[in-house]
Amino acid sequence: MIPAIGAHPVFLEAGRAGEPSFHCESVTAPVRCYTPAQLVRAYGWNAYKNRGKGETIVVVDAFQSPTLLQDLDLEDSTFGLPHADLTIIAPQGLTPWNVDNQDMTNWSGEISLDVESIHADAPGARIILDLAKTDSPADLLAATKYAIDDDLGSVISMSFGQWEECLPSSLLDEQDGVFARAVRERISLIASSGDTGAAQASCSGAYVLGVSSPASDPDVTSVGGTNVFLTAGGGWTGEVAWDDGYGESGGGISTIYAAPSYQRALGAPARLVPDVAYNAGVDGGIIIAWGSSGSGAGLFFDLGGTSAGAPAWAALAALADQQAGRRLGLLNPKLYRLAESKRYASYFHDITVGDNIEGVGGYSTLPGFDLVTGWGTPQIAALIPALAATKAVRS
Repeated sequence: MIPAIGAHPVFLEAGRAGEPSFHCESVTAPVRCYTPAQLVRAYGWNAYKNRGKGETIVVVDAFQSPTLLQDLDLEDSTFGLPHADLTIIAPQGLTPWNVDNQDMTNWSGEISLDVESIHADAPGARIILDLAKTDSPADLLAATKYAIDDDLGSVISMSFGQWEECLPSSLLDEQDGVFARAVRERISLIASSGDTGAAQASCSGAYVLGVSSPASDPDVTSVGGTNVFLTAGGGWTGEVAWDDGYGESGGGISTIYAAPSYQRALGAPARLVPDVAYNAGVDGGIIIAWGSSGSGAGLFFDLGGTSAGAPAWAALAALADQQAGRRLGLLNPKLYRLAESKRYASYFHDITVGDNIEGVGGYSTLPGFDLVTGWGTPQIAALIPALAATKAVRS
């Protein structure tokens, strides 16, 4: 499986009034970027104090990042974040770092993005980084299974995937069983929908119309991507479907899974992806410290992709659990119930501009639900208390 991440280097410049400054923060920069604080304000995270306190979020990734602890400390000191409560585990054994392995390098960027962005959104939460020994579907599922079997946390974030039809039926069956157990244990599963629009790389490498697993599993909340536009202070001014030259929001119709009950009101012919969205732009991405990029230690990058959306929604799920005082588990029935209510516009930013059309086809955004951004991006100040107040329901 591949991590759903895009990157662009950014450079720390002279500070302004004692604060860090990056050239990409300028509205005239050829590739823009946002600080964690800007995105926190834009989506309404700052409506809540002690965000994530008492909650644990598990991040499943592959290989390792040898500079992660230094990167996290640098991110925190640069942007005024509290020290993170991070635990790193490798249930299958930690794979030795190979500086010449580009696959490992890419995953180290994924790890930095996942951990640092979750910490920015839910700084009070405990984070467990659960590392698979390789990025094979079987090893990633084994790491996920370990987190569920040992009940490591109430939320699991998965920023990776591949075309669902490339997975052997035996592995899909095993995955279905593992995810169903997570639902029974009221663990929220969150996954990125992919970065190649409605196209997926087939088992032979050619691109076909399709959706990504694990995002297509009905027991998973699938997160697509947008490009968000902000004022200098972090005020939200608008969003479009993610398509900035670095990637496009994954989305489409599953050929594996039937329509779950929460999508039947949409007249769904099968499982539809994604459910929701979040900022995925590299042009307009989040500034992340990433020392294992191969470019040197102590450097920052402007990172994006639907990989940025899965950890954000994982943090949101943890905050909703915190507000509810209990595990909410599978979010989708609750999200769809709220989205189909009269207060939809207060819970979500409805994305109605853009598409994810590639050479094999694709889809356009629509009012309400669509196969590019799902129901849209969260208006967190209103959505979290509404989620927390929902009754426990299953798919």
